[in-house]
Amino acid sequence: MRQASELVEGYRTGALSPVEATQEALDAIERYDEQVNAFVLVDAEGALAAAKESEARWHAGVPLGPGDGVPTSIKDALWTKGWPTLRGSTMIDPAGPWDEDAPSVARLRETGAVFLGKTTTPEYSWKGVTDSHTQGPTGNPWDPKKTSGGSSGGSATAVGLGMGVWSLGTDGGGSVRIPAAFTGTVALKPTYGLIPLFPPSAFGTLSHAGPMTRTVRDAAALLDVVTGFDPRDWSAMPTPGRSFLDGLDDGVAGLRIGFSADLGFVDNHPEVEALVRTAVGVLEALGAEVTEVDPGFADPIDAFNVLWWSGAAKVLSAYTVDDRVDPGLRRVAELGAAYSASDFLDASAVRMDLGTLMGRFHERYDVLVTPTLPITAFPIGQDVPDGSPSPDWTDWTPYTYPFNLTQQPALSVPCGFTRDGLPVGLQVVAPRHADALTLRVGQAYQAATDWHRRTPTLEAK
Repeated sequence: MRQASELVEGYRTGALSPVEATQEALDAIERYDEQVNAFVLVDAEGALAAAKESEARWHAGVPLGPGDGVPTSIKDALWTKGWPTLRGSTMIDPAGPWDEDAPSVARLRETGAVFLGKTTTPEYSWKGVTDSHTQGPTGNPWDPKKTSGGSSGGSATAVGLGMGVWSLGTDGGGSVRIPAAFTGTVALKPTYGLIPLFPPSAFGTLSHAGPMTRTVRDAAALLDVVTGFDPRDWSAMPTPGRSFLDGLDDGVAGLRIGFSADLGFVDNHPEVEALVRTAVGVLEALGAEVTEVDPGFADPIDAFNVLWWSGAAKVLSAYTVDDRVDPGLRRVAELGAAYSASDFLDASAVRMDLGTLMGRFHERYDVLVTPTLPITAFPIGQDVPDGSPSPDWTDWTPYTYPFNLTQQPALSVPCGFTRDGLPVGLQVVAPRHADALTLRVGQAYQAATDWHRRTPTLEAK
């Protein structure tokens, strides 16, 4: 499967065609999507028309930008002009009007990206797997009977099977990193505000947008495209002054890496921990100064749940709730509706303390490295793995949601496969605003390994 960087270079030289690349992506959707259910909408006619326009621009030497002609999908949580954004819910009227792009989608459109369609999400992206009443469950490229993770599971599966080169997802508690780890792909939750969001999320400042790709280099390239100040987002950061590709290949020699195998409170599947430890050994062999150390915080799950369940209550407050709504979403929304303002402020105080602690941690260590998840993908159709003591998705995602609380950049890269052939992810966390450093560490690891080059062997039907 080609990378976006390879496509763009091929377009520049004339060796590759946006039309051919788009047709390859559409062919992959035709072959695989019936098995994995990654898309809620595919616009083949529109995609091919856009690809022909891109091809003409490349032939004339006037591409719109670095993403011109790259086959792209959009999670069905981000507004996309002319297409419904239904968020996996029956409560949204498909009639629209759909006359505005989310900021990141607008940046992709401006660069000439070819929009293939929109990818699956659970209802209002509320949980760590991807299924909904409207679409059903989304399967994993490595085993369609296993979950893709979520909530950006459709995007991860699409990228993993070549149904488009890159995708835009969202991440409120791990929603790009969870499916990246489960599918053997790459995803970045950037510093909050780096990718503007509009309309604002009901889950508040926990929610980020993020690039989902097969390689770190493509994630950096996509980040270049979708960042940029947008006045519709009150918390949007200024447009970056340099490319995230600059310095990407500078390596890790001399970097101070704090490695925590369990954050001090997580139980990992033994194969997951072994593969992550091996990956950290690769970084050490590349010249990083690795210290095994826990950051020193207790599990902030209760604080996160207060904030997240409150957001769920806000989501459903605008609707008449009935059996068409995900029962898990109904349950946590009821919990969220019972919280007081004092409960919310107490949770916010935990969040601020955690941010301070991590700020001080990064005075000693340039990055923190952890597993992305303590487990591998489990069967589709369930919110939690077999034997889970809790019905909550946050119970099995202890490495991801803490860094939504702190708003730090966090990257997941594939670091191996278990004996049963399921991917495992390595998470790299950097200080706020150090997104380029997060990518640099991930790129150094990928340059020294080949896990990202492995492709699923799913047979076409």
